[in-house]
Amino acid sequence: MDMKRIVTLIAVVIFVASCGNKGGIGGKGSKKGFEAPPENMVLIQRGSFEMGSNDEDFVWAMNAPLKRRTTDQFFMDQTETTNLAYRAFVRWTADSIARRILVSNDVDGFAKEVDDEEEEDLEPEEIPLNYKTAIHLSPRQRNFADHYEALKTGEFFYSKQEALGQKRSIDVRKLNYKYKYYDLQQAAKSRWVVDDQNPNGHYVGKVRNQNGEYVDIVDRSSFIIEENVSVYPDTLVWIRDFFNSYNDPYAKSYFWHPAFDFYPVAGVSWRQASAFCHWRSHHAKEKKYRNQYPSQDYRLPMEVEYEYAARGGLEGGLYPWGSMYNANSSGCFLANFKPQRGDYALDGFSRTSPVAQYEPNDFGLYDMAGNVAEWINDAYDENAYEATHDLVPTYHQQVTKKDKASKKRKVVRGGSWKDVSYFLQTGARDYNYMDSTHSYIGFRTVRDAVVGSTGLK
Repeated sequence: MDMKRIVTLIAVVIFVASCGNKGGIGGKGSKKGFEAPPENMVLIQRGSFEMGSNDEDFVWAMNAPLKRRTTDQFFMDQTETTNLAYRAFVRWTADSIARRILVSNDVDGFAKEVDDEEEEDLEPEEIPLNYKTAIHLSPRQRNFADHYEALKTGEFFYSKQEALGQKRSIDVRKLNYKYKYYDLQQAAKSRWVVDDQNPNGHYVGKVRNQNGEYVDIVDRSSFIIEENVSVYPDTLVWIRDFFNSYNDPYAKSYFWHPAFDFYPVAGVSWRQASAFCHWRSHHAKEKKYRNQYPSQDYRLPMEVEYEYAARGGLEGGLYPWGSMYNANSSGCFLANFKPQRGDYALDGFSRTSPVAQYEPNDFGLYDMAGNVAEWINDAYDENAYEATHDLVPTYHQQVTKKDKASKKRKVVRGGSWKDVSYFLQTGARDYNYMDSTHSYIGFRTVRDAVVGSTGLK
């Protein structure tokens, strides 16, 4: 073997070895930053794919041209968010509001002990709550009558005029979840400048506040957005969505009855789904990082993530299962949708089905087509594919109270139990308004996967 071939062989070996070096240049890397796998989620590896419609655009939507796109790795829920999971969010919200009312009425045991100096700086809404003390809602428990009376005073229950029968039920209209987040998009448009006139530094630029007004940036608080979201699902969507159709039992029982625990939650808006993501990020009791590293936030998937995950690594397939047909060789349908005109039950279910009733795609994800359509984080625009980057594209629009309806459109993907098979295609796009609720739209969450997550055993 001559010297030239030896040098070439050594170069190839070095190149191949370097591709497998997880630690980068000069090291093996640290395992301290590895992320604990979130429960019931699947790690989707980074990759690129042809994003867009693979079929004839017979509805003339012209909103999904084929484009090569790249996405990072992320975790995605195996199934759509269930009634049982969302109910935990609603109950936590109700419990927190009840405790806040008890604290404001000076009922002992519901506020955490804090230093006197620290307590002076706290607003009533900021006093830490003690979640260990049990709340007693029955007026017949004499030792805890002050619990009931305080909650009654705080209008936690329906009034006698609105209640049916003698039972005092929680007024679900009061179940509001308040949270704040940092608007990175607006922060990125500003600059922190230190110069001779401002040696301590100052912000340059303006920020659009929640009233739609452009104002000067004061400090970091100018980028903090506050949300106040009613969390209880709109159970009347089962009646409202279908004119002259009998769906009363679903309106009465679908969300709270144990028989529907593992059915996908429906009747939630994009805002409610986003609030659930915040709650799951900051309050749900799940595994955290090893060595107490900050955990990544849960959120709704971007459109590129949803389509990439739905395809399951199969380029060019019409549906998540890869083929161009919606039934297998035995004639069994592969998703919950509307197979024929007037026949909703041919696939085994007349409305929603329990999650994971059909086979998963090659990524191990269930119901990426059919059952309920799913809210996507991105704003909807017919020409979004032309306006976004090819590296992890996302289409963002800040929405304020004064914005017109067209700015409040959010992408909906996957198709639902009431849709024909066209809307189940991996490249099909649809939209709805962020405050709207329907019996055929739910959601699932994703979480960013930090570098190193793939090495976790």
